[in-house]
Amino acid sequence: MKINLGLHLGFAINRYPEPKNWARLVNQKLGINHVQFVSDLLEPSFPNKIIEKQIDEINNQANKYNIKIDHTFTSPRYNFFGHPNLEISNHWLKWFKKFIDITASLNAKGTGCLLSIFSVNDYKFRRELIETRIIKKWKELSLYAKNKKLEYLLWEPMSIKREMGETIKKTNYLNDKLNKNNKGVPINICLDVDHGDISSKNLNDHNPYKWIEFLGQKCPVLHIKQRTNNVYGHKPFTKKYNKEGIIKPKKIIKYLKYLDLDEIYLYLELSFREREPFESKVIDDLRESIEFWKKYINL
Repeated sequence: MKINLGLHLGFAINRYPEPKNWARLVNQKLGINHVQFVSDLLEPSFPNKIIEKQIDEINNQANKYNIKIDHTFTSPRYNFFGHPNLEISNHWLKWFKKFIDITASLNAKGTGCLLSIFSVNDYKFRRELIETRIIKKWKELSLYAKNKKLEYLLWEPMSIKREMGETIKKTNYLNDKLNKNNKGVPINICLDVDHGDISSKNLNDHNPYKWIEFLGQKCPVLHIKQRTNNVYGHKPFTKKYNKEGIIKPKKIIKYLKYLDLDEIYLYLELSFREREPFESKVIDDLRESIEFWKKYINL
C-alpha cells in the first residue's frame, strides 16, 4: 500500500488566502507536497472570471512548488442538500456542481463533504423524506462528476445523528444507499479519526481504529488529528497533546496495512483558535505534526 501524507488547507483560510503564499509555505516551510484544497479558498459562488483567474494562479503556484492537489473538500458546515427549504437545497446542488468544476480544473482525483445536515425539526418529523432527497442529490452529483472525469466523490461520516454517519452501522447503511444503482462515479468514505458517536452503546463507535478496520476498505482518504479521551477539536501532533493522545501513527498504519488498498491519503486536518498563543504557533505546530508523522510513513 502506498501511503501519502498530505495537509488539509483549512488552516490557511483567511491566514494565507493567496495561492503563492500557501503554496510556498506548504513546500518550503512544512516540507510536504500533497494537499486537500478547501472551498473557502475559492468560493464557487464567485463570478466565473474571478474563478478562472484564481484557478490559473493556483495551478501555476502548485506547479512552481511541486504541490499536488489530490482532493478538494468543502469547508462550511451548512445543511447543504438537507436544508428544509427545497429551493435552498437545490441551490446547494448547483453550488456543489461548480465546486466539481473547480476540482476538475485543479486536476484532483475527487471532492467531498459531509453528507448533509438535518434541521432539528426535520430529523424528528421528516427524516425519511429529507434523507431520500439527500441521497438522490448525491447520485446526481456523482453522475456530474463522472462527466467531469473525476475518479470518485467522498463523504465524511460525522458524530451526531443529524449530521449523518455517526456510527459504523449507520455509515455502512448510508454508503450502500449512495452507491446502489448509482450510474456515476463511486461515492467513497472519507473517515475522520476524531468522529463517531461517543454516546453509542457499541464501543466500536468510540474507537477510531475499529472505524478503519470495518470501513477502511471503502476509504481512499483519512482525516487525521490528535485526539484525547475527553477533548475533541483538531489537535496537532505536538509533544503536549501526544502525551495523552490516543491517535498513534504506528497503530493507524498497522490497521491500514490489513486493508486491500493500493493507495490511501492521510490528510492532517488541524485547526487553530484565533487566540494567543495558538495563532502564533500555527506554523510550528504544523511542522512538528508533519515531522512526527513522516517518521512512521517513511519506515
